[in-house]
Amino acid sequence: MGTPDFAVAPLEALLNAGVKVVGVITNPDKPAGRGQKIQEAAVKKYAAEKGLKILQPEKFRNEEFLAELKSLEADLQVVVAFKMLPEVVWNMPKYGTLNLHASLLPQYRGAAPINWAIINGDKETGVSTFLLKHEIDTGNIIFQEKTEIGENDNAEIIHDKLMNIGADLVVKTVKAIEANDYPQIPQESIAAHELKSAPKIFKEDCKIDWTKNINSIHNLIRGLSPYPASWTELIPNEEGKNIGLKVYATEKTIENHDKEIGSLHTDGKTYLKVAVEGGFLAITMLQQAGKKRMKVEDFLRGFQQISNYHL
Repeated sequence: MGTPDFAVAPLEALLNAGVKVVGVITNPDKPAGRGQKIQEAAVKKYAAEKGLKILQPEKFRNEEFLAELKSLEADLQVVVAFKMLPEVVWNMPKYGTLNLHASLLPQYRGAAPINWAIINGDKETGVSTFLLKHEIDTGNIIFQEKTEIGENDNAEIIHDKLMNIGADLVVKTVKAIEANDYPQIPQESIAAHELKSAPKIFKEDCKIDWTKNINSIHNLIRGLSPYPASWTELIPNEEGKNIGLKVYATEKTIENHDKEIGSLHTDGKTYLKVAVEGGFLAITMLQQAGKKRMKVEDFLRGFQQISNYHL
């Protein structure tokens, strides 16, 4: 049970490991993008290529769907990056429902664990497998695997790392359940003096506050890159409209300075730096509203009047 690319890797790993996949449950197709073309989930595309049975329920409590799900006679359900399931679904198989979560539980329960771990400046993260129970992301942990978060790693880099580590961990967990030899560690027993959460991210969470310190801003930008992307506005020094900018990547220069916080510094050709508390952040990848994502050099070439704006 899954939807995005993150869920394709574990499905592929299970098939490669010889696990019998009796069905794949994913979101219904829906229109997306400017042309509102019908989009199929990444998991559906992959499952169709492999000739697997696919179910796409609108509602999980639908009697017809429940009957079809039951007819698959699955011993175990594996959930990766999917919706919340009612008990009638997760409690159906003999061995329950296994979930892969992209954090070291009990830390970062919720919808956006990869983003929040980076935004908070964590140096490591990982994946956890556990069996579902009533409260979201609280089931007993079976296995965990850690990985480092580099100083400049963004959400895309960590997503891909965890996708591959998670795929292997799902196979390891399924094999352990099959052999009836697996730990079940209550999350409460894992020492954590402060629990960090990973709620869904909204547009306002992505707005850059240039008055924060250099590390906080750098972490926010890379934690939201490439999606949903942090944003700011160029404000004209005189009359005119604000210009929206998405910021995808920055480079830090730690130094003391006497420049105004939030002021722009550029040679108009190769660099665009923002003076912040603790140093300068050079914006290296950005996207002007209505334009394509581009390197800062390309942006400056097409935006000659940058000196007429401030943040």
